Amino acid sequence: MREKETSGSVLRKRTLITRGSPQQVLVFGFALLVAVGTLLLCLPISIAEGHTLSFHNALFTATSAASVTGLVVVDTGTTFSYFGQAVLLLLIQAGGIGFMTLTTMIALMIGKKISFRERLVLKESLNQNSTEGIVRLIRKVILYSLVIEAAGTVLLALHWMEEMPPGKALYHGLFHAVSIFNNSGFDIIGGFAPYVGDFYFNVVSIVLIFLGSVGFIVLSDLIDYPKNRKLSLHSKVVLSFSGVLIAVGAVIIFIFEFTNAASTGALTVAEKLLSSLFQSTSLRSSGTSTLDIQSLRQATQFFMVIMMFIGASPGSTGGGIKVTTFAIMTAAFVTMVRGKQDVDLFRSRISKDLVYKAITVMFVGLFIVVSATIILSFSENQPFLTVLYETTSAFGTVGFSAGLTSQLTVFGKTVMILLMFAGRLGPFTIALALQSKAKKDLYRYPEGKIILG
Repeated sequence: MREKETSGSVLRKRTLITRGSPQQVLVFGFALLVAVGTLLLCLPISIAEGHTLSFHNALFTATSAASVTGLVVVDTGTTFSYFGQAVLLLLIQAGGIGFMTLTTMIALMIGKKISFRERLVLKESLNQNSTEGIVRLIRKVILYSLVIEAAGTVLLALHWMEEMPPGKALYHGLFHAVSIFNNSGFDIIGGFAPYVGDFYFNVVSIVLIFLGSVGFIVLSDLIDYPKNRKLSLHSKVVLSFSGVLIAVGAVIIFIFEFTNAASTGALTVAEKLLSSLFQSTSLRSSGTSTLDIQSLRQATQFFMVIMMFIGASPGSTGGGIKVTTFAIMTAAFVTMVRGKQDVDLFRSRISKDLVYKAITVMFVGLFIVVSATIILSFSENQPFLTVLYETTSAFGTVGFSAGLTSQLTVFGKTVMILLMFAGRLGPFTIALALQSKAKKDLYRYPEGKIILG
């Protein structure tokens, strides 16, 4: 009798996992990835000699790596052994391209067929509209990631061979190529401030960040462009709005920090332009910085908050509400101002469902960031802008820090862990995961009138 009860209990647990919505499967899978990463980082072999790591700090670090955020409470290069750094690298890779992508790749390698249900989860994981061609896209994601990271490894290693032995340069090249491409912000050299005027390092890093932030769908479109001679609407929107955001960000940072002696004031004009462009590109969700964030003016920091909230693109290694959400909201605003009926982008009409989804994503994101900022402002007793900056960085999985993360209480770290968790999965995925099964309305209320403005 007890055996039957036990088997029935196991069956119910399996049913909860296998019959959950795709969004719930993603939440569960990501939580499992963080849990495994935490346990591995807690192992003595993961910690460098002479250092210690509490369970809570291991959990924070694993969440930061898996969510490709880059916020740290301990120094990565000195606290972790080579094994621990390898664990972080695997978490960054899994978090960047998606754990579902990795598991699918392994399944394909051993000859396992991908079920329709698994395709639905993959569709949600990669922000696709349908399951058509999803396995083919997975193969492209893996191929593009490996090729880009390999190229980045070689380019960075060749540069660092001037400063360190070849073996160490290759290892540093690999770690940072994976970290920068996946927009994680982790480093093992104590920061990139010494490279603020290094043209080679800046250009290689900017390219890696950009390729990681535009998303694999866009990369696929760009690679196929010479053959097809066309780009999808999605790619047009991502490339154009990402380009505008990076350009505007670089100009504003350049102007705001031009006379700031604590940041770019002592640099040449060329170095100021380079560092501003690097910082603006990194705002797409990378968190890799050649400037001291705490030394930036408050106006610059607040502007960065807005840019971090927007984040990267759907199907990319970055977070935030996404560039496409910002694009649709901008187009909807222009439509209202012009008094038009339809929301248009690149001579294509955007459906009302997409506009409603964009509004939902933005408001859920705002609610998460504002709620966390209020809570941390109360619990941490820190300046408001510093708290807002840190919470937005965590939600956007950016990894820039204004100095608060290293001073957080255990409660504060827990709030930031939840923020990074929600930021990587995305506000819409979280909302749908918590949603009960959708029911079709059997009736509609009469239309009402409300005065606005």
